[in-house]
Amino acid sequence: MDRAPLRHWVYKLLFNSARFVYIHLPVAHSKKSKLAHRVRRWLKGNAASMTQNQPLATLMTIPAKSPGAASCEQQTSAFIFGVIDWHFRIQRPQNLAKELARTGQVTFYISNQFIDNDNPGFEVEPLEGVSGLFQIKLNVSGAPAIYHAPPTRAAIKQLRLSLAELMQWANVGRVHCLVQHAYWFPLARCVPNSTLIYDCMDHHEGFGNVAQELLDLEKALMRRADLLVATSTWIEQHGKRENHNVSVIRNAAEYSVFCQAPQQVYGDPQHRKIIGYYGAIAEWFDLQLVKQLAQAFPQHLILLIGNDTVNAKKYFKDCPNIVMHGEVPYTSLPYYLHAMDVCLLPFKVIPLTLATNPVKVYEYLSAGKPVVSVKLPELDQFANLVNTAENPTAFIVAVRDVLEQLPETYSARLARQQFAQTQTWEHRAVALRQAIDSLPAPRVSVVVLTYNNLELTRACLNSLVNESDYANLEIIVVDNNSSDDTPAFLSEWAKTDPDRIIILNQDNKGFAAGNNQGLAAANGDYLVILNNDTIVTAGWIKGLMRHLIDNDDIGIIGPVTNNIGNEARITTRYTHLDEMHAESTRITRKHMGQWFEINTLAFFCVMLPRSSYEQIGGLCEDYGLGFFEDDDYCRRIQHQGLRAACAEDVFVHHHLSASFNKLGAEKKQALFEKNKAIYERKWGAWTPHRYRDA
Repeated sequence: MDRAPLRHWVYKLLFNSARFVYIHLPVAHSKKSKLAHRVRRWLKGNAASMTQNQPLATLMTIPAKSPGAASCEQQTSAFIFGVIDWHFRIQRPQNLAKELARTGQVTFYISNQFIDNDNPGFEVEPLEGVSGLFQIKLNVSGAPAIYHAPPTRAAIKQLRLSLAELMQWANVGRVHCLVQHAYWFPLARCVPNSTLIYDCMDHHEGFGNVAQELLDLEKALMRRADLLVATSTWIEQHGKRENHNVSVIRNAAEYSVFCQAPQQVYGDPQHRKIIGYYGAIAEWFDLQLVKQLAQAFPQHLILLIGNDTVNAKKYFKDCPNIVMHGEVPYTSLPYYLHAMDVCLLPFKVIPLTLATNPVKVYEYLSAGKPVVSVKLPELDQFANLVNTAENPTAFIVAVRDVLEQLPETYSARLARQQFAQTQTWEHRAVALRQAIDSLPAPRVSVVVLTYNNLELTRACLNSLVNESDYANLEIIVVDNNSSDDTPAFLSEWAKTDPDRIIILNQDNKGFAAGNNQGLAAANGDYLVILNNDTIVTAGWIKGLMRHLIDNDDIGIIGPVTNNIGNEARITTRYTHLDEMHAESTRITRKHMGQWFEINTLAFFCVMLPRSSYEQIGGLCEDYGLGFFEDDDYCRRIQHQGLRAACAEDVFVHHHLSASFNKLGAEKKQALFEKNKAIYERKWGAWTPHRYRDA
């Protein structure tokens, strides 16, 4: 705009003309969306869609603040599920994304603009000269708008598959999912090994045109989020009705962008003092107040910068000292801001604005400008740095007082800027990460029963320590009088961590009794029974726990696996354990959020909430060394009106019956028949386990 005003005017004219033609095309929205997508790809030379054919590392060429940043798989990535497209208008979503990326956290900004395509997929666009910052557009058939209704089942399914392709391409491990609109909730809640954060920026009911289904979805998101971030005290109080983990992280400014005047600033041809505002001119903008202001100061210029969605230009037609310049690029705001003598916040006092923490006030103060605003709760934090008024008369008086004190003292300007320097997006990103890091995590207790097979036990425990990626983890190992070096190994192993507990039995108490010892000793909110011939995979704890949290009628849940005698077995392609983890992540991503009800879980790996354990009790010890205690426990779960479930998005490797195989075929069969009879006396005819249909 400053360097080439004619070119800027031509581009703006062409853009507005294209938008007019697009809006009035007499074709269906889906066809228009496909046409717009093709035009965008042509204008970009297809660059965005080509990047997913490149390794992620080749796109991260600009050094971040944090040197030697780890790969996506090793560190925590960020998915920001945006409320606007990156290029629409620079606001809180983009600023938080940039600051997270600058700390070395690979950040994927997921646009609300979809690609109208019937197949799963995505486009990648590297952003803003910051290493590890990308805009993502996901494929969704019909390219629906996120503002009008929740996603359909078909859209959710395609979104999951599209996101799975992104995660596979980027090799994403742990994830912080920052959701900024309720539409994304059904997708974000399914992301493996993730923390769900709702960044609640507005009181959506205050907009008045939000569908009830979306408001209901937002309430569910508020309740389910691991962390609810509130941008204002009003939202904090509202959010605490739904969630205990609420953190206030207000808006901010890019201080470095606004603190210094550009080489050229806007000038009024009549050299009047300028009373200015920039931002949306929408239903919350008080047109009547601004008109009264213009009439009170006819000798001064009222300069309004922003998109007019309420036909304000027509309303102000009788006010010749009001000049409206429409929406301008974010980078051009200082050009106007530094020309203003006093900056305004002329909002209506309505539920929407009562919950608002206005970004523009931080930007005004970054430039050192005096500010006059209507009285809103969030303005209290600025104290005497911002002038507030409760009615139009007081508002006009406040503006007059500021104008009469011009030119201001250097100290007044400095005080505003010193405050703004402490309220930057960098500060907010730090606060966000601190809030996430300080989240309480439910206690999880894993009970591992051992009997010989030391190498299998060693591998199982190593995987628990190295792959669980869960801080509040208690591991309880119960040894059933192993005759190899297992007891000595466990004694040494337990010394290194107070959350490692061992119970050494003097005889073999059997599967049920041994696990009951461990369960009785456990203090977790969630309890896990895990065989020692298993190897867990990344994110397995959060994966199982997520389904229990989201479905309070599930009393017990287990993962899919490579080797078991029921529906939990899936076909795998790996032949060596060093290939297993890569395949497990592929399976986890492809089936994110999916589970199915199962009649009987095999107890090689199961998780249950403490409420189930307290209601059902321990395993039945009538079955001695083993067989049928898992069938029995599932019947007891179902008898209480609860369900057993198998999570298709959690994979645990299983060697299968390592301990029982040492009994020999004849003893195993005899034990099986004996315990089958015990089971059938309690529950009737036993239904043999079966594999899933192909």
